[in-house]
Amino acid sequence: MRSLVIPPHIDRTQTVRVIAPSGDIRDWERLEQGLQIWRDRGYRAKVPPDMNQPWGYLAGSDRHRCQQFLEAWNDPECGAIICARGGYGSIRLLEILNWQDLQTDHPKWLIGFSDVTALQWGLAANKQIGSFHASVASTLGNQPLESIEKFFDWLEGKITSISLSGVDWGGGKAQGILLAGNLNVATHLIGTSLCPDMENVILAFEDVAEPPYKVDRMLTHWRLSGLLQKVKGVALGRFSQSEVSTPTLGMEEVWRDRLQNLEIPIVVNLPFGHDGVNTSLCIGCTAELDGDAGTLTYRR
Repeated sequence: MRSLVIPPHIDRTQTVRVIAPSGDIRDWERLEQGLQIWRDRGYRAKVPPDMNQPWGYLAGSDRHRCQQFLEAWNDPECGAIICARGGYGSIRLLEILNWQDLQTDHPKWLIGFSDVTALQWGLAANKQIGSFHASVASTLGNQPLESIEKFFDWLEGKITSISLSGVDWGGGKAQGILLAGNLNVATHLIGTSLCPDMENVILAFEDVAEPPYKVDRMLTHWRLSGLLQKVKGVALGRFSQSEVSTPTLGMEEVWRDRLQNLEIPIVVNLPFGHDGVNTSLCIGCTAELDGDAGTLTYRR
């Protein structure tokens, strides 16, 4: 993957727009808690009155949610787009989104993780623009103060690098372009035009509620596609709620079996993902993965 355009710093004079590109919003209290953190820092968080128009498990029809994204992206006063929540649904937008409708003279931060991976990877593949794999509005309030401060310090340009420490699985060091996302969502982009090129990439994956055998299936799909053999290194975050009652390989056994013979740096148990500290990751930044020291560092 070639280098991506990294959006500029934001400041508190700018508007941030909230969109719901995925699941129906069910916990408005948590959403408001997250948005209040933005407002307390001086930002104008603009929530469209018709943001949530439930259609089954989705926050609205595909066209309604797609229009939200386009309007937010093309708003010249908007510095960042905050996704309200994950769930399911952003991948459906890729079927109808005309990427030529996105103005690229003022790129902005698309902030979210989990299901938002589909939009973020599509943005990288089609417009060569980076984004922020970070807490959505409805989970930001659950983060510790240190994590929230790093989140804003990066967006506001107060820091130029962020490092995470996990468990080292060897393989030496590698540098590449950081591509972070949800394993399940990313796997469903394989073979489409929305899957970024994996050359020169440090992959960073997390997931939730996926038992080991399903993670095995997904990583095997990555192996069979030939994409894992292209990447410079693999960084794994939290794979929470993965327990099963039947006999199984453990999650780390699956990771070792499916990844270690790639002979690239691997670091696991990094502090990002669901159900805990979700350290922000800048998709498109230059990153170094040190499989011997157990660290992932990315720089502006």
